[in-house]
Amino acid sequence: EQLRLISQSTPTDKHAVVIMDQASWHQSYLADSFKNVTIIHIPSYSPELNPIEQVWSWLRQNEIANRCFECYDDIVDKLCSAWNRFCADKSRVISLCFRDWTMLTN
Repeated sequence: EQLRLISQSTPTDKHAVVIMDQASWHQSYLADSFKNVTIIHIPSYSPELNPIEQVWSWLRQNEIANRCFECYDDIVDKLCSAWNRFCADKSRVISLCFRDWTMLTN
């Protein structure tokens, strides 16, 4: 479903590249259904290459650690608020997700 949405939202003159870890549920053969999507798998056991791992680490250290929650819904509410604050700070997103060795071009 996600690949279909990515394919649909990619302009006709562009090509989307999706970077995935090698979790068993990430089925790269599904990308064969889309002419405008390519999947690149990062090596196993290399969380430092996966930007979302940096995000989760930051959220744990800065928003979740050493907190008490009253119930499951309280955890969900706090995490949603933390996620929204994180996403609103573009410089933080860039600092955690950008790597010197990456180069993005139009």
